[in-house]
Amino acid sequence: MKPALAHLLARLYPRRWRKRYGVEFEAMLVDGPVSLRASINVVWSALSEHLFPTQGGTVNQPARTFGAVVRQPSAFLPIAMSLTALAIVLGHIALYGVAREADEGAAAHLWQILMAGQLPVLAFFAIRWLPRAPRQTAWVLALQAGAALASMAPVFFLNL
Repeated sequence: MKPALAHLLARLYPRRWRKRYGVEFEAMLVDGPVSLRASINVVWSALSEHLFPTQGGTVNQPARTFGAVVRQPSAFLPIAMSLTALAIVLGHIALYGVAREADEGAAAHLWQILMAGQLPVLAFFAIRWLPRAPRQTAWVLALQAGAALASMAPVFFLNL
């Protein structure tokens, strides 16, 4: 592979990664065979390194704690959205009672937006954190599911 192309492919990686491995990686690319498959693999690995950076260090690294995982914005945002939706439903019940309305009001639309809007955030959280800390992520997902079920319960049981 030409040195200019090897340098360009190495520049796709994050700066921290290039600082540690860049010179060796470029030399490996220059010395190795040139193929489209190898270039695609380098681009894919660079993208993966940006999304899921390698931690380095020893093999026996300490596992992430539940508290560290649940403090991630993608972890607590769905919980906050579910609890906000629950507060909207309970507030609506407190103000107007449980009588069924002919037309859905603003409270129903807000509830629907909050419940549906958390699905992409949940998917992002699961994709990002399940490979890194599976046990802690499973507990956070269970907490998120409990908050969603708590928000859905009044709507289901009171036929709102």
